[in-house]
Amino acid sequence: MAVSSLRPVERNWGTISFASTLYLCPILDLLVEQIPRKWRPEIRLGLQEALVNAAKHGNNLDPSKTVMVHFCVINDEYWWIISDQGPGFSPPCRQEISDDGLPHDESENGRGLCLLYQIFDQVHWNPQGTELRVCKHMKSRSRLPLIP
Repeated sequence: MAVSSLRPVERNWGTISFASTLYLCPILDLLVEQIPRKWRPEIRLGLQEALVNAAKHGNNLDPSKTVMVHFCVINDEYWWIISDQGPGFSPPCRQEISDDGLPHDESENGRGLCLLYQIFDQVHWNPQGTELRVCKHMKSRSRLPLIP
């Protein structure tokens, strides 16, 4: 079951919380509905990765634990804060991701983190590793969407 508050307007934050699950389609639909259409597939992929990590790796798919997502639009910046109730982890620094976007150890577990750094303009974890903040600048001219 997902619980949601009002959609964000300017600096007001919206919130969605849900029990740990991998059934994320309705949550992702809500989170990308205000994204410009050309960016939706890419942002959806990044958010899916972040939500799967929170539910699966953070909360160990324990249905008694929730994943919380706060989201906001500030000017042309789209922000999401995703938190779980797990024990946390030590997130890698951006420098631990190689220039080709692959993890230095090339492990399967590092690929999702690489996606986050490729898709979002800002990626930050809290010191405990239980909260992820990501941001996408829609007016950035640095590149076109990765997924056409």
